[in-house]
Amino acid sequence: MALGFPLVLTKIGCDAIVAPSPGDRWTMKASRLTTVDIVAMKRQRERIAALTAYDYTSAQAIDAAGVPLILIGDTVGMVVQGHETTLPVTLDQIIYHAKMVVRGSQRALLVGDLPFMTYQVCVEDALRNAARLMSEGGVGAVKLEGGAAIAPTVQRLVSAGVPVCGHLGYTPQSTHAIGGPRIQGHEPPDAMGLLADAQALESAGAFAIVLELLPSSVAEEISSRISIPTIGIGSGPGCDGEVQVFHDLFGLYTDFRPRHTRRYLNVSLDITAAARQYKQDVLERIFPGPEQSRDLAPAARETLRMLLAARSA
Repeated sequence: MALGFPLVLTKIGCDAIVAPSPGDRWTMKASRLTTVDIVAMKRQRERIAALTAYDYTSAQAIDAAGVPLILIGDTVGMVVQGHETTLPVTLDQIIYHAKMVVRGSQRALLVGDLPFMTYQVCVEDALRNAARLMSEGGVGAVKLEGGAAIAPTVQRLVSAGVPVCGHLGYTPQSTHAIGGPRIQGHEPPDAMGLLADAQALESAGAFAIVLELLPSSVAEEISSRISIPTIGIGSGPGCDGEVQVFHDLFGLYTDFRPRHTRRYLNVSLDITAAARQYKQDVLERIFPGPEQSRDLAPAARETLRMLLAARSA
């Protein structure tokens, strides 16, 4: 490859970045992370931090922090749309939000949720809808819920070139059947069933599995027995990574606070206080002030005054 400068291999996943010498006229931008990079992080025993994002500005902030995986989750139905569950979210809505996240990020792997009943009816639906989410939404992988029962669908998707992330434990799209958000796998036979589900997803070709609301020891045992990364949420520190909802982590969603999250910021309180101050400043004519305004030059202002006076006369 005669490019006129050396090839330098980075330690970030499996990417190769071409580094130009000072005299060269162009550079090559580092590529997005892929599912191969995420799997390699487990082999290298590097923890995987993941966050949800649903818009351009939050994606910018997360990507700038170096978070390697961004999930465009159907949690948008709760934390953005105000629904009680994720069930009302449509594929068109996920695609709409995915497009914004794509524009706001450069480096992270983007994974999009396949919403409720977009893949459960038949494999053809799953293929069609996953293709839309990737080609129209621009994501690099899709996520779907379920274990051994959904493994044949996962296998078909992967064989068609669609990278798949699985999701076990508490599966929000089945919330009514499960009885709401509650710990799964707390009985040994149930834990063994979850391990079998994880192995079925691994055999079907999934590149990672989200483990939600599992006992810590169960999540750790599953993580140690499969070769693909596990990304926990409410499942303890034994997973290979962690995913959290943007609005939970930074205090934007206040309807309830999940036990499994940590508030790194309380943005909602700050916004409310700032909005209250803004309202008061407007009422008292403190804002906007001269520093936020533009005006005519003195001569032009005097001319305008004279024209208005003449018109009134």
